[in-house]
Amino acid sequence: MSTTYDVSHADLAPTLGARLADGFRVALVSGAEDDDCFRVVYVLVRAGDPPVELALRVPKDEPTIPSLARLDYGTGRFERELRDLYGITPSGHPLPRRLVRHGHWPRGWYPMRRDAGPPPPFDADVGAFPFLEVEGEGVYEIPVGPVHAGMIEPGHFRFSVVGETILRMKARLWFVHRGVEKLFEGRRPGDAVELAERISGDTAVGHTTAFATAVEDALGIEVTERDRLARALLLELERMHNHVADLGALANDVGYGIVNAHALRIRESLLRLNKATTGHRLLRGGVGIGATRIAALPDPATLEAVAAEVIELAEITLGNSIVRDRFTGTAVLGAESARDLGTLGYVARASGIDRDARRDHPFVDLGDRFQVVVETGGDVLARYRVRVREIAVSAAVAGDLVHRLSTGTGTGTGVDSNTAAPGGGHGLGLVEGWRGAIAHRVEMDPSGRLSRVKIVDPSFFNWPALPVALADTIVPDFPLANKSFNQSYAGNDL
Repeated sequence: MSTTYDVSHADLAPTLGARLADGFRVALVSGAEDDDCFRVVYVLVRAGDPPVELALRVPKDEPTIPSLARLDYGTGRFERELRDLYGITPSGHPLPRRLVRHGHWPRGWYPMRRDAGPPPPFDADVGAFPFLEVEGEGVYEIPVGPVHAGMIEPGHFRFSVVGETILRMKARLWFVHRGVEKLFEGRRPGDAVELAERISGDTAVGHTTAFATAVEDALGIEVTERDRLARALLLELERMHNHVADLGALANDVGYGIVNAHALRIRESLLRLNKATTGHRLLRGGVGIGATRIAALPDPATLEAVAAEVIELAEITLGNSIVRDRFTGTAVLGAESARDLGTLGYVARASGIDRDARRDHPFVDLGDRFQVVVETGGDVLARYRVRVREIAVSAAVAGDLVHRLSTGTGTGTGVDSNTAAPGGGHGLGLVEGWRGAIAHRVEMDPSGRLSRVKIVDPSFFNWPALPVALADTIVPDFPLANKSFNQSYAGNDL
């Protein structure tokens, strides 16, 4: 349970700055609307400590907050999101442009406000986006997207290039903002689980576990150790099948298609294992409020065999001199940049940032075989190696979890949260999804319905690191670099 402190406008910056200096990071910033004011909540976390919340009341007749963008880069992006969705202006922000709302969104309409009403008419999206134009002899631009080949979600990338070398890349996202956080409002928690599973389709377990944990925190629901062990197992299964897919896709991006074929074969075996475990190939239906539902425990020997196959496939991949040359030194994200931008997950760990919520904010003991995988190169090769090593760790941890779960009978039956005792409150869920730390913060009204759900996928923090890593990378390596980050559009474009 987090500790909440009310802060004034004058005290906000020095209070948050002191927490940052003491090793905390801003996990999320959430706006909310009360009857008499707006409210902005800053959630700070530090390894081994309970979360801390700073709550700032904002008058409705003057919805302005002091910008903290110069203290923390990620907070500055949350502030721009607050302005777009709530009309709360961050005073003194160094980059006060829109973030979520594209230029054709109606002015003066803030969709998260209570009085927003139905969407007004939108203009055609024909206005020019204020891309920074890079000037100089031989500089030219390459626009890519937002429509891409295959099943890639929409994102526009503007490259400023000399020859084949990228001088600067600007990513423009939020083409498919779905209003997911608004869709949670007014639902009872049990009726919102399916929505949580669909925040980002490849992270059903990660987001649902974060959501369920936040609801359980808010309602004071005790979750049995067996249910927590089962959730940890599902998280590792989700990590494995996504990492395996990335290993194949990275090889495919440098023309090593046979490796991708074998990676997809391995992933298919994992997806079938998922189906046997929860009844769904992407592990939906496994996590509920106060419960975890598993139809059958996976065979640890099968998981170990998959890990062995992955190691062999990685050796073949990196044994190819062309592949290794394309991976090495490509799209380097230095440790200082990774830390300053607040990167998470395998992107951070590949740049030497030792950060993992499974260890820093554990909800269950994963045993002696768990370890945080860290590489220091910061390039495509390092991000590849982190994935390979994490698959081996996940297989070992999952095998141990299966052994621990195989003694006894079933998991908890859970709680019918739709009939839980009413009472307002708030809760936080922090979970290491396969891309990195996922944060959900929920608020409940006195009737037991959700009044606010704030969602942060690690992609929100990691997308800004991609343009930094691309400096001095050649254009033909962009697909490879992008895949090595592999951030979620849907998880970002809520």
